[in-house]
Amino acid sequence: MTFGITKTIPAGDGRAAVDSLYDGALAEFEFHMAGKPSKLAVGHYVYTIFNDELIGRCQIQELIPGATNPDSGKPRTLVMVACPGERLPAPLPYKGHRGTRYTDGAFWPL
Repeated sequence: MTFGITKTIPAGDGRAAVDSLYDGALAEFEFHMAGKPSKLAVGHYVYTIFNDELIGRCQIQELIPGATNPDSGKPRTLVMVACPGERLPAPLPYKGHRGTRYTDGAFWPL
C-alpha cells in the first residue's frame, strides 16, 4: 500500500531536519493535519517534500485526534510516524505546498 499524504518541510527548518527523519536520529516524528482525516489510517505513509523535491516517506504508526492548533485554536490530528523512514536514492521533483494533501503514492518507485 502506498496511499498517504504529502507534507512539505519548511526550508527554514533546514536539511538537517529532513535528514533526521531518515538517518536513524529519531525513533518517531509528529506531523499534524487540520481536522479529522477521513481517508488516512495507520499503515499509510507521510511523503516528505523539501525544496520542491520528494525526499522519502515514513509509515504512519498512530493518529491522535483531539489536538488543537496553538495559533488558531482549530482542531487538528497528530500524525505519528515511525523513523527512520524510507529515503529515495535520488530525490524526485515534486512541487511543495502548504498543509496536507492526500496522494495515492503512484509516483513511489516499486
